[in-house]
Amino acid sequence: MENWLEAAGLVSGVLCVWLLIKEHILTFPIGMLYAVVTVIVVARALLFADVLLNLYYVLMNAYGWYYWLYGGQQLRQQAGELLPQRITVKAVLVLTFITLLGSVFMGYFFARYTQADMAYADSLTTVASFVAMWMSARKYLSSWIAWFLIDVVQIGLYVLKGLSSDPGLFFYAALYTVYLIMAVWGWSSWRRRLAT
Repeated sequence: MENWLEAAGLVSGVLCVWLLIKEHILTFPIGMLYAVVTVIVVARALLFADVLLNLYYVLMNAYGWYYWLYGGQQLRQQAGELLPQRITVKAVLVLTFITLLGSVFMGYFFARYTQADMAYADSLTTVASFVAMWMSARKYLSSWIAWFLIDVVQIGLYVLKGLSSDPGLFFYAALYTVYLIMAVWGWSSWRRRLAT
């Protein structure tokens, strides 16, 4: 059953990102399905920060679904639709600070009070993903750069965890390799849309 769940996570995860690249609203309900499946898989692997992350994904997919349908009214009036947008340097600095600070606090908590494995690396990808998911929900072009960096670290995390204790996590390492490629594709696609 575990491999079936991981395979379902792989398929729904790739479909979700592909729909995000295409700016299709169904990315959000598919993303919710992916997040629920992943909660089960990573909880079994004792990656507790990833459990929190995927619970957060459920909420952010609901927010993104709403925002893409009804949010950004001023942007819609200018372009007639919600296009990808650029983020300010100040916002990038604030989000980077939040990511680093949050990673240290979450990593310390999980390292000290739980049996979490690789607590700081897991916390870094978790907090960075909190930020990147919010950026995606707001349709910021730079979200793809954040996802690319997260994917690199996440691949390493799942490979190391797969080698040490849970070979089933190689499905997720493969998934994040696909995400890495899709992050480049998504950034290129959204940048072209922004330019037009």
